[in-house]
Amino acid sequence: MRFFKLVLFAFIIVYFNYQSYAQSELPPKREFRGVWVATVKNIDWPSKPGLSTQEQKDELIKLLDQHHKEGINEIILQVRPATDALYAKSFEPWSEYLTGEQGKAPYPFYDPLKFAIEECHKRGMELHAWFNPYRATFSNKESSISSNHITKRNKNWFFTYGGRQLFNPGLPEVRAYIIKVILNVVDNYDIDGIHFDDYFYPYSVKGQFINDAASFAKYNDGITDIKDWRRHNVDQLIHTLNDSIHAHKKYVKFGISPFGIWKNISQDIDGSETAGGDSYNGQFADSRKWVQEGWVDYINPQIYWAFETAAAPYDKLVDWWSKHTYGRHLYIGLGAYKVNFARGTSWRQASQIGRQISYNRANPRVQGSVFFSSKSLTNNPLGIEDTLIENYYRYPALPPVMLWLDSIAPNKPENLLGVQEDARVLLSWKLPQKAKDGDTAYGFVVYRFDEGERVNLDNPSAIKAIYYGDITSWEDNYVEKGKTYVYVVTTLDRLKNESEGSLPLIIAVKSSKTKP
Repeated sequence: MRFFKLVLFAFIIVYFNYQSYAQSELPPKREFRGVWVATVKNIDWPSKPGLSTQEQKDELIKLLDQHHKEGINEIILQVRPATDALYAKSFEPWSEYLTGEQGKAPYPFYDPLKFAIEECHKRGMELHAWFNPYRATFSNKESSISSNHITKRNKNWFFTYGGRQLFNPGLPEVRAYIIKVILNVVDNYDIDGIHFDDYFYPYSVKGQFINDAASFAKYNDGITDIKDWRRHNVDQLIHTLNDSIHAHKKYVKFGISPFGIWKNISQDIDGSETAGGDSYNGQFADSRKWVQEGWVDYINPQIYWAFETAAAPYDKLVDWWSKHTYGRHLYIGLGAYKVNFARGTSWRQASQIGRQISYNRANPRVQGSVFFSSKSLTNNPLGIEDTLIENYYRYPALPPVMLWLDSIAPNKPENLLGVQEDARVLLSWKLPQKAKDGDTAYGFVVYRFDEGERVNLDNPSAIKAIYYGDITSWEDNYVEKGKTYVYVVTTLDRLKNESEGSLPLIIAVKSSKTKP
């Protein structure tokens, strides 16, 4: 009994020391803090198909407000779950998850993606458009597929596997079509990134086989192993798409979220210390190669396991991926959906996600985390949302810069002016001249310091607002009577390079409004 008490006491000391450390550690100023917003099967948004336009907008605003409060700065919105569209400028049918019927437009008419982008940018959030490139149908229920769906117009492009129709990646015309679909969104929407998840060739289903022998015989390019050929097909899409996205808009990021294991060490000496399924053989996705070749701007492996998972320990996989970044960004996919729901004790502990965020931050080659999925945060299981708000994401953050895409900062804003009106301070400034690379300012950061406090733009606690666009004013609605504040404003370009600060502006407050 005495031994048990000593062990318990030691655990309590370690736990509270850890909590104290986590609370005192200043969060980074730059960090990718993402969340997947899944539309397939109405997982996250809209809550159900067929809602009115206003109901859909209201739900999305509420969702974004909640994530903004949590400190999230990246929304990964699923815009093409099954060769359909949650955006207006598409040559594919409207998604049934939006209106309840594939091909039916929302009424009154609006463009959900355009609306989502505008609302994200107001809140200082990037929006990455999430595509499922190869999934053509979610089920083979004929009545749910519109008459002009691609599966009915080009039947030879698909094979059926696991009850779903999937594009055959071995066909050149299929790859060309998918690239066309994605570049259409790049050209027509002010997105910040293109995002793929882990669905390439299908996950194995017992008793099923991929019917692509004929296309292998026709398009093998001299490759003798059909498995290598399948990987080659996916490689071609990734490589071409990366080049095409940046040719159309140099600032649009391209990232992929593969299955968390590339290969196990039992399969390859270069593999991770794990014993689970893998993307290389399972989905014919050579995810390490895409990073190694520079075909993606970020890799976002889905490490949906706990530290204590014997077959796939969280720390072992983060360590493995961090050794294979090749100068690109690494964001870790976290299994928030498992908190308080997965089997075993690991996910029944409130500290599991917090430990994972801390582990990521301790590794300089990890630039952030992404949660699956939206409702898994907003439902606040075991207080996970509270932990983000009060601790890990308690101050705003900017996205990490991508110097291989753009290393030149914009010019600082000009003529920062301010006036106190009632119980608020109104700031305004002018757009600067174009930077030496020709880029204009596309966003702003507002800092506020107390009188006598050192003006330090590396301190995230001083950030009061981040937003994207060319609005050159901001209202500080929470000031205290009798206090003097120092304001500094910086500009951002499309890739979130930050300018030097404006000349400081000093405002003495004569009346106040109390922050709720």
